[in-house]
Amino acid sequence: MRPAASAPVDARAKVWLDRDGRVVLSEWRIQLLEAVRDTGSLAAAAHRLGVPYRTAWYKLHEIETELGVRLVVSRSGGAEGGGSSLTTEAEDIIRRFHRVSGGLSQLVRKRFRAAFPELKG
Repeated sequence: MRPAASAPVDARAKVWLDRDGRVVLSEWRIQLLEAVRDTGSLAAAAHRLGVPYRTAWYKLHEIETELGVRLVVSRSGGAEGGGSSLTTEAEDIIRRFHRVSGGLSQLVRKRFRAAFPELKG
């Protein structure tokens, strides 16, 4: 007997890039870069994601080290107030990551619907 389903079942997939078991890029790390872009500051990005500044700084440093490219440019405070912005390389990485992860999600859902038509609702 099958339990009554209140909502359709959906398939999901997560994408991350790693090197020798170390995460280089993930959905969360892309969200960190996007939050820096949107807020103009690493501190505000960390706050938005609910993590300590130190965690955000460390993860950003890991990404830059693994990829060998600078992703964020910081400006000192003063009259202008300082802040951070993404490099063109960071914007390109975000775009390409979304292209890969979006395509994978569509493929997984398509295969799921074909394999489990009774669960799609």
